[in-house]
Amino acid sequence: MRLAAVWIAVAAPALASCATVGPAEEASALASPQAVADELLAADRDFAARAADRPLANTLPAMFDDAVIMPLPSGAFATGKPAAAAALSANPTNTVAKAVWAPVGAGIAADGMHGVTYGFMTIREDGEPDRRAKYLAYWVKRAIGWRVAAYKRAVSGPGEVATALRPAVLPPRLVAEVVDPQVIETHRAVLAATEQAFSDRAQQVGLGPAFAEFGSVDAMNMGQNADFTFGNQAIAGGMPPDPKSPVTWAADQGALVASSGDLGVTWGFIHPVAPPPPGQSANIPFFTVWHRATPQASWRYIAE
Repeated sequence: MRLAAVWIAVAAPALASCATVGPAEEASALASPQAVADELLAADRDFAARAADRPLANTLPAMFDDAVIMPLPSGAFATGKPAAAAALSANPTNTVAKAVWAPVGAGIAADGMHGVTYGFMTIREDGEPDRRAKYLAYWVKRAIGWRVAAYKRAVSGPGEVATALRPAVLPPRLVAEVVDPQVIETHRAVLAATEQAFSDRAQQVGLGPAFAEFGSVDAMNMGQNADFTFGNQAIAGGMPPDPKSPVTWAADQGALVASSGDLGVTWGFIHPVAPPPPGQSANIPFFTVWHRATPQASWRYIAE
């Protein structure tokens, strides 16, 4: 849920560089959407395989994009790969514990340059019982390969989880990458405005109805249970029943969108409407992954 979010996202200066990377024309001619999704899943699994015998604080930064930012428990963002790595190392557990993970879901943009994966992680530390976590990662394809531009990790408590790979969210076909900055900026502005409309609607009808209205039928929410919650209606059912949302939010820190205008991520802060209790932050960082079938369709969240 947004109210318990710990998020990572990309900084706004990276927007232009993310839009012009890679030979998309060649990719669209040679690859299918499923092939690109398989490539992304393979990249995620490869980073996991290389992480098996190294401390967590070393392995996660290896897959981060240079412009990644990581939300901290304090509610601030660590901006850039060095700051994110330093924040991970500041937790002594991360310097000794090792982790392996595997994706259970994925999606890609039509330009083949943006994607998303999510799955389960097992954290192992000598003398301690294994701990399970969930993760969500938004990826961009660089010249050196896929790198994580947005990342979230949360506890996966006791209980049954489904580890089978779910069908990927795919475009009908791959398209050539758009390099016109104005086209990309238009996509980005519409996406950011959708996040604002989502918050505004929640103030009118409550969180549950807003999450149902703005979500996809195949949406994923990390939630606070052992497994992920799937589907906009199930996600909405887990929201507080207040007639008006107790929080507001916006993409006030940025938005990143594929040049094909069908996959993107927004990030910013959630703010309680009423003053928070003493000791509780008034800024809760979040990120949301969005998808739409075509650039003319409405954005709907697919992962958060």
